[in-house]
Amino acid sequence: MNLFPMFLKLSGRRCLVVGAGRVGEPKIASLISSGARVRVVAPSAGEAVAQWARTGKISWQARPFSSADLDEMFLAVVAAGSARLNHRISREARRRGILCNVVDDPAHCDFYYPAVVRRGPLQIAISTAGQSPALAQRLRRQLEQQFGPEYQAWVRELGKARRRLLDSGMAPARRTRLLHQLAGQVPPSILVNGSVS
Repeated sequence: MNLFPMFLKLSGRRCLVVGAGRVGEPKIASLISSGARVRVVAPSAGEAVAQWARTGKISWQARPFSSADLDEMFLAVVAAGSARLNHRISREARRRGILCNVVDDPAHCDFYYPAVVRRGPLQIAISTAGQSPALAQRLRRQLEQQFGPEYQAWVRELGKARRRLLDSGMAPARRTRLLHQLAGQVPPSILVNGSVS
């Protein structure tokens, strides 16, 4: 199976999470951080989920799932704890054309959560197409060491330089060459910290 790698803009999009326990909670957190409009449906929830609901970060419906919960949703994440219910939700979402992820059940997923290294605007995502999340996590740890926190500022500086060059009216071929030269340099803070051998 060949997956199409992409980063989605979820800001303002309606996303459903069914289940608010130990498995669902980090999925809810990632949707909140992306700016999605998150509705959670679960009879009970942990303190973090309850707090997000109290502060208006999510809408939490403390009840079992209903098919109407999928109305107007862009995507759904399912961690209900019942394989039968999870599969039912997956089938209904697919029928409606809603992207669905049934946590830890690759056969019922339209998309997977990758292991991600985050350095501000720099994000490096690793996927094994659901075959080995453990390997994806190991690779993430290795990449976190290779791409330290200093890359956050470096990528922002590259972004500023790119905007200046785009505004300069420079010939596209020359601008592209300069942008590639800048990106190929070692961030000054990495040299100072002695991270490069």
